[in-house]
Amino acid sequence: MLWKGRQKSDNVEDRRGGGGGTARRVGGLGIFGTILVVLFAMLIGENPLQLLSQVQTSQPAQTTTRNSGSQIAGQGNDELGDFVSVVLKETEDVWNKVFREQLNQRYEEPTLVLFTQQVRSACGFASAASGPFYCPADKKLYIDLSFYRELRDRFDAPGDFAMAYVVAHEVAHHVQNLLGITRQVQSQKGRISEVEYNDLMVRLELQADFLAGVWAHHTHKKGLLEQGDVEEALKAAHEIGDDRLQMRSRGYVVPESFTHGTSEQRKRWLMKGMKTGDLSQGDTFAARKL
Repeated sequence: MLWKGRQKSDNVEDRRGGGGGTARRVGGLGIFGTILVVLFAMLIGENPLQLLSQVQTSQPAQTTTRNSGSQIAGQGNDELGDFVSVVLKETEDVWNKVFREQLNQRYEEPTLVLFTQQVRSACGFASAASGPFYCPADKKLYIDLSFYRELRDRFDAPGDFAMAYVVAHEVAHHVQNLLGITRQVQSQKGRISEVEYNDLMVRLELQADFLAGVWAHHTHKKGLLEQGDVEEALKAAHEIGDDRLQMRSRGYVVPESFTHGTSEQRKRWLMKGMKTGDLSQGDTFAARKL
């Protein structure tokens, strides 16, 4: 993907290396300064608590969010962080245009949260082991960039556009959330059987693959795709199909437990979005054959 030198998104929240975005206090007295104030108060016959209060008021502490600066995923630069930021910007441009032209609606841009190892979202606590995810409650997508290595080494799906597909898939869940599709699916939990609900989840995920393909379609029209990019995305979709993941981890497949779709289904819906770029072609819930 031709991304270097292109504009990055402003909607990136960097929590890498910060323990999930925890804050720390800087400035202020510190422990040694507190001891000195107490000793001074005793010498002059003042109340230490009162003097401490006065000093703290005159020297307010600052709160900062810790992050890892330019260090990511064992690299000496932030190239991958820059890349996903550019990809997010490209999704913003495409979905603003598609919402306006195909839906006559305004697109609300999501926030991408970069984290390391673990993170807390409005949907709860998650670790990097759970992979990239989207939280409808705060409209943010969360990615530990070490997943790039997972795609390359564990899933044998290398290439920058494989990672771009992952970002676009999570943004697609945001699109589904804005359109009310996610809420409709989640409202069925507990009302229908587990097998039926899993089928709805598969259709939701396959639609997200289709929407990621819609993004790739419009990105290709802008001349940003390079030779091999489409193959990288299709290979990534293939490698993270439910059947392939279950066969790799269990040695057998349980179709009733699928939540994302088979490798063949994921590739097919992704390719359909790439070919058409038309939202009306992506109603996986009405499709008889997935």
